[in-house]
Amino acid sequence: MEFTAQNIADLLKGKVEGNPETKVSDVSKIEEGAPGTLCFLANPKYEKFLYTTDASVVIVNNDLKLTEPTKATLIRVPDAYSAFASLLEIYNSTRPVKSEIEQPSSIAASAKIGENAYVGAFSYISDNVKIGNNVKIYPQSYVGENTIIGENTIINAGVKIYHNCKIGSNCVIHSGTVIGADGFGFAPQSEDNNYKKIPQIGNVIIEDNVELGANVTIDRATMGSTIIRKGVKLDNMVHIAHNVEVGENTVMAAQTGIAGSCKIGRDCMFGGQVAIAPHCVIANGIKLGGKSGVNGSLKKENAVMIGAPVQNYAEFMKCFVLFRRLPEMDRDLDMIKKKLEGK
Repeated sequence: MEFTAQNIADLLKGKVEGNPETKVSDVSKIEEGAPGTLCFLANPKYEKFLYTTDASVVIVNNDLKLTEPTKATLIRVPDAYSAFASLLEIYNSTRPVKSEIEQPSSIAASAKIGENAYVGAFSYISDNVKIGNNVKIYPQSYVGENTIIGENTIINAGVKIYHNCKIGSNCVIHSGTVIGADGFGFAPQSEDNNYKKIPQIGNVIIEDNVELGANVTIDRATMGSTIIRKGVKLDNMVHIAHNVEVGENTVMAAQTGIAGSCKIGRDCMFGGQVAIAPHCVIANGIKLGGKSGVNGSLKKENAVMIGAPVQNYAEFMKCFVLFRRLPEMDRDLDMIKKKLEGK
C-alpha cells in the first residue's frame, strides 16, 4: 500500500514539513533509509543520519532543531517513537484475522470457546478450559485443564499453559513460553542427602495487557499464585520463579531471573541478565542495570542501581573509575614499597 506524507500526518495528528505529496510504501531504519520508505528519529545519537538518509519521509519530534538541510519530508509529532509504534500497530491490524478451528486439533467437550476464536492445527485444549472472544491460539499449543484465557489474547505457536492458570485479556504470549510449570521446590533429606519434591499446587495469574517474549518461563506457586500484574512486559528467556509477584507496568530485558517469593514493585525496569535472590522486595520504580545481582531487598523507590552486588549507580561509576586505575596504582605501590625497602 502507498501513502502520502499528508495521509500519515493526518493519522498521527502531526505537521508536514516539506512536500505533503511525498509517497511511501515501506518502512526502514533511518541509517538504512531507501527511497519510498518511512522511518523515524527519536534517539539524538542517530540525528546525523537525518541529513544523509535516502528515506522519503521521516517522523521527528516537534522540538528537533535542524542543523543542516534534509532531503526527506519531515512529519513533526510530540513523540516520534510512540507515533511510529502507532503506525506499525495500524499496519499490523490490516493483516488477515483467522477465526476457525483447524484440524487436526483436540478440544475437550467441556471446553468453552468464545466467538471469532482461532485454534491452530495440532493444538490441545483440555477439560473445562474457558477461552474468550477473539482469542488466537496458534498451532502446537497446549492449554491445561481449568485454565481461563481472556478476550483478544494471542497465544503464539508452541506455547504451553499448564492447568488452573488464568490469562487476562489483550495479552500476547510468544512461542516457546511455558506458564505454570512446577516451581523449584525440593526439601533436603538429612538421612540420605537426597531431595524430596515439594508438590506445587498453586497456579499462575497473568493480568490484562501483558506481553511475554519467546521462551519465557513462569512457574506456578507452591501454594497460592505467582502473579504478573497488568501491563508487564517480559523479554525473551526471562524466568519468574514460584510465588513471585511482578507489579504493574514493570519491564524486564532478556535472561533476567527472579527467584522464588520475590515481590517486584510497579513501574520497575530491569536490564538484561539481572538476577534477584529469593524473598527480596523491590520498591516501585527501581531501575536495575544489566547483569545486576540483588541479594537483599531494595526499599528506596525510583532508585537507579547497577552491579553485583548491586549499588547506587553513581557510586558504582566512581568505583569503576578506581577499578580501571588499579594496575597503575599497583605499580605505584610497588615502587613505593621498593623505595622504603632501600632497593
